[in-house]
Amino acid sequence: MLVFWEQNLVLLAVPKTGSTALMSGLRKHVTMMVTNPPHLKHAPFYRYQRFLHPYFKQAGGKTMETAAVIRHPVDWLSSWYRYRYRDDLVGKKNSTRGISFDEFVLEYAKTEDRKPFAQVGSQYQFVRNSEDEVGVTFLFQYEDQSRFLSFLKRRLDTEIELPIKNVSPKLDLSLSTEVEAELRRARPEEFTTWETAGLSSDEE
Repeated sequence: MLVFWEQNLVLLAVPKTGSTALMSGLRKHVTMMVTNPPHLKHAPFYRYQRFLHPYFKQAGGKTMETAAVIRHPVDWLSSWYRYRYRDDLVGKKNSTRGISFDEFVLEYAKTEDRKPFAQVGSQYQFVRNSEDEVGVTFLFQYEDQSRFLSFLKRRLDTEIELPIKNVSPKLDLSLSTEVEAELRRARPEEFTTWETAGLSSDEE
């Protein structure tokens, strides 16, 4: 999570959307940077709304705006699968070694009792508020980096160069048509939220 106090902006760190690179590239511009522990670094909007928003409002007498990036659901799951495929997780319950990408996605699509390797959270839930609506002020698609970076350049009034960080292992992954259809049937809100991010306005 990155806080830009003078610019009245909080950048929430959705997992597997390049948040580590953002933190590295924007380090010199931030007022406050939350990097650890992970559950604070990746605090979802509803947690920010409950705990940090009241504190910031009391401290500065203003309502901070928020921004976040979300990824196409299949691509996001692909990143999680590759991340958990790494060598240091082999033999652990959350490792994806020996499991196909189709199996991983089908397990994620379950509504309950998912196996540890498929417990990766939800982008839909991350950006929601306590009323189960999109609470993030400015929502961007990961795939449209130019739009997101243009927003940051305008808002922070600075040029931005992002380093490459935390790259997952390269794997040749493809999702079968049938499994993607099941994912869309079981988790339509994940796709709708991503599509909404592509339509939301970031004009100031």
